[in-house]
Amino acid sequence: MPVRDLRELRHDQSLIAPSILAADFACLAAQIEAVESAGADLLHIDIMDGHFVPNLSMGPPIIHALRPHSELLFDVHLMLTHPAEYIQPFIDAGADSITIHVESDSDVAATLELIHGQGVNAGISLRPGTPAAAVRPFLDTVELVLVMTVEPGFGGQSFRHDMLPKIETIRGWLDEQGSQVHLQVDGGIDSDTAPLVYQAGARNLVAGTSVFRNPDGVAAAISSLRPETSG
Repeated sequence: MPVRDLRELRHDQSLIAPSILAADFACLAAQIEAVESAGADLLHIDIMDGHFVPNLSMGPPIIHALRPHSELLFDVHLMLTHPAEYIQPFIDAGADSITIHVESDSDVAATLELIHGQGVNAGISLRPGTPAAAVRPFLDTVELVLVMTVEPGFGGQSFRHDMLPKIETIRGWLDEQGSQVHLQVDGGIDSDTAPLVYQAGARNLVAGTSVFRNPDGVAAAISSLRPETSG
């Protein structure tokens, strides 16, 4: 059976989550099938509202259309000012895990409870300018913490090395608790930066441009992001 629950994915080994924001939308289903065949562990889906971030991406109909084309866990990242209003539509469309931002205007604790109440995994994310301490109160109530290593809103940005201490700090808190929460990183992840975030303590790596636009193909791209196979 396919793994559609974050709790069934090992938190202590590398997991690659291709971000479809960088895929070719003219053949999106085929692109997703390609990364699944190439060994992706989950699929990252960025949702933007043009308000919380200065860009628009996609909505529940896209997820609904893609769901029959993949058995991967759909890891939905809501970059929305009011995420609580959209939890149910995304769950109905096929989301397996929903990450919200600690900086959103919704009641964060209540929104996480709403996600869990529908039997779906919940995650918490923070922007580069937000201190790690902002997510610490939620570490016991999520399955995933997402550290943004670029300012959310656009793909293809350069990795911010000054985010590495934040990753290390959160990793330390999780280890102190003996937690199995997934520590995920998104932004500028490629074969050069993946080892840095892995060393800092993250094991769940989101990569868009470096996967979907790699001249060597998606299989080589995914392999290059894993410390076990990248050499």
